[in-house]
Amino acid sequence: MMGHQAEKLEKLVASSTAKKSKKTRFVAITSGKGGVGKSTISSNLAYILSQNGLNVGIFDADIGLANLDVMFNVSIKKNILHVLKGEAKVADILIPITRNLILIPGDSGDEILKYSDEALFTRFMQEAQVLDKLDVMIIDTGAGIGEHIQMFLNAADDVVVVTVPDPAAITDAYATIKTISSVRNDISVIMNQVRGEKEATAVFDKIKKVALSNIREDLNLAYLGKVNADSKVSMSVKQRELVSVVSPSSQSAVDLELIAKEIAKNLERNVLVSSNESGLTGLFRRLMQHF
Repeated sequence: MMGHQAEKLEKLVASSTAKKSKKTRFVAITSGKGGVGKSTISSNLAYILSQNGLNVGIFDADIGLANLDVMFNVSIKKNILHVLKGEAKVADILIPITRNLILIPGDSGDEILKYSDEALFTRFMQEAQVLDKLDVMIIDTGAGIGEHIQMFLNAADDVVVVTVPDPAAITDAYATIKTISSVRNDISVIMNQVRGEKEATAVFDKIKKVALSNIREDLNLAYLGKVNADSKVSMSVKQRELVSVVSPSSQSAVDLELIAKEIAKNLERNVLVSSNESGLTGLFRRLMQHF
């Protein structure tokens, strides 16, 4: 039944207007466990990229924990499920954060794909074209390696695993990397809450050594950067502010700027492609392919 629904939805996506627009790069940010700062990093990176002139969407695929509304100090009343159920329009759920940054309240992939009413889904795909000009969409996934999280990881262009220099977190990050490696070869890692570059690279090198020895030798595990442990980060979260906004000169904010630059290097800007590769329509098309 679910396979039939996904097939039906994929046909609807494929039949959507093939207008020309920017290709959106989908960057999924995940973690092996909660509490490692994944959503803090996601929200700050989205903001920094938007401040650098990119059109950015941040998709909250971990809506149950309501992290991103706290990060951006906004109220989320409805999400994509409400749109697919016919209880809201796409425009009703989009939350503008800055001129170039839109928060898209989502839900887990398996929940999203349960709704296949043809008329509602067709309307959704048409309304979602308002986001087809996005340069990049940050997908803030849930923590762990559940099947619905893997759907988003499979659909992304880039997958970034966030961890901290704590034995339990490192073990969980390794388990996540191992699971992701079964479907893709390229995975990036951000070391959060470290004392400096030396500690970050030392921990990453250990993870990479074990991964290459026990997963496979050709695994492309890349170090994307580090974020120093910084009291200004926890303070900004309590204040419902982004550290990149309230403390832009802090070490953590500088670290996040450097990571954002690395992400920006991968973006294919101003490339004209079909709308199947852009915005929410592009994301849903990819989710169908991996369902």
